[in-house]
Amino acid sequence: MHVALATCRDLPDWEVDDRPLFDALAACGLRVSHPVWNDPAVDWSGFDCVWVRTTWDYQEQLPEFLRWVDRVSGVSLLHNPASVLRWNADKRYLRDLSEAGVPIVPTVWLEAGSTADVEALVREQGWTRAFLKPQVGATARETLRFWADSHGFANAQRHVDRLLPREGLMLQPYLGSVETLGELSLLFADGELSHAVRKIPVPGDYRVQDDFGASDFREEPGQHAVSLALAAMAVGTPGPDPLLYGRVDFMTAEDGGLVVGELELIEPSLFLRHDPAAGQRFAAALTRRLEAA
Repeated sequence: MHVALATCRDLPDWEVDDRPLFDALAACGLRVSHPVWNDPAVDWSGFDCVWVRTTWDYQEQLPEFLRWVDRVSGVSLLHNPASVLRWNADKRYLRDLSEAGVPIVPTVWLEAGSTADVEALVREQGWTRAFLKPQVGATARETLRFWADSHGFANAQRHVDRLLPREGLMLQPYLGSVETLGELSLLFADGELSHAVRKIPVPGDYRVQDDFGASDFREEPGQHAVSLALAAMAVGTPGPDPLLYGRVDFMTAEDGGLVVGELELIEPSLFLRHDPAAGQRFAAALTRRLEAA
């Protein structure tokens, strides 16, 4: 069987994290290709399965990406399913998690085309530091942390006034714990916990991505984190069958509790380098699905 691991045109040279998956899929007897998702020359019907892996530019061209998702799902087995990818592409999905009882970072939703008085909103919430991020985004694009003072409010208002006319934003308290504790990410294969990693930014930064020099290491999560992550995954699972893959990112709130920052179901880094068997788990999960199709 022929499997496409969809990627982007300008994948960074340093991205080697999925290599254990490539080897594991080959060991399962699968032929693997790495087509660029928006390459018009690709015939997606020629693949038995299309796994969205490193399409790391999709947020910059979301309408085109969602049209591609629908097109591919009509001619091949797509993972995750099109309905899940559509739902997860906009961070308003976090509302669904919150309504289901999964703790998230407190959020004031600023809708595209509206206006917002940042200072009034932050003072109403009683936050001393705050954070702005797009509702559609990745790799810390257009994020901003700021203090609740005249200088911070001025910068934040300019940020909002520039972006809000064309895209929705999220206003949240800035959780300073991210600078020391980073984020805890739990990775799931076929609905079961595969492994977990902690991502730590460089000193003074909040960005936990490799792109900004952050470090990461394997960590054994506590049962509370696992339970919350399973609950978050359940919200994102539309039917009785588990999703092929997913990642739940936790931050630590001021009271020490865990809150979900992101539920990543489109193209998350899987941190396979931190568990020699993880690539085999994901490959086995995909193989089972192909055999059952």
